[in-house]
Amino acid sequence: MVGIAGMQVCCVSDATDEEILAVCNSKNPSGTSGGWSVVLRTERGEGSMYSGKACLPGKCEKYPERMHILVLC
Repeated sequence: MVGIAGMQVCCVSDATDEEILAVCNSKNPSGTSGGWSVVLRTERGEGSMYSGKACLPGKCEKYPERMHILVLC
């Protein structure tokens, strides 16, 4: 899933933020000057478009050793 300011990625569970951002910026650049710069691992404050449990990392149903996580510009 790719949105105007966010993208969902499937990655290995022990990937670091730096590894995730490096792959995202090289394989699917955002087109913004700052590129993908935030890996969303914790819930954002109320009122944020990225608040709520649905925005937190979740287990991949197809590959249980992987997770789905959001990255933001």
